[in-house]
Amino acid sequence: METKATHGFKIDAGTDRFNEKVSFLGGTYQCKVSAEDSREGFCVYDTSKMEKGGPPFHFHYTQDEWFYILEGEFVFKIGDDVFNAKPGDAVFAPRQVPHTFARVGEAPGRMVLMYQPAGTMEAFYLEANQLPNGTLRDYERLYRIHGMEIVGPPLKFE
Repeated sequence: METKATHGFKIDAGTDRFNEKVSFLGGTYQCKVSAEDSREGFCVYDTSKMEKGGPPFHFHYTQDEWFYILEGEFVFKIGDDVFNAKPGDAVFAPRQVPHTFARVGEAPGRMVLMYQPAGTMEAFYLEANQLPNGTLRDYERLYRIHGMEIVGPPLKFE
């Protein structure tokens, strides 16, 4: 996928940079800016969460992660801090600090995710898409391959 940007571009609403459909842990992930576009500097995803919940408590060894809420409500746990986030809110998770999030409430959720530096997050999502019924061991291996560690379960809400 040789796409180094040499000029600006536009990605239409509801589409992915590479016309790929990626699903993972109850959400869809559409790449809007790829690592190749930014010369590995960052990547951006438009993420829709239709199911409640979210990823396991994990951290990235070398990446910061930034979230911007577009729709719905989310709860974030970053280290020992817990934040409620609604449309217009932004949340930052620094590298090497465990974090997770969960969609809460009845409305579907949507947010923009940015990873800096990009690392291999695009490959991570493409490979995760191939594990719709993966085991915890499968996910631990996948996270580790892509520079992350799972350190706890997802957030639970009754």
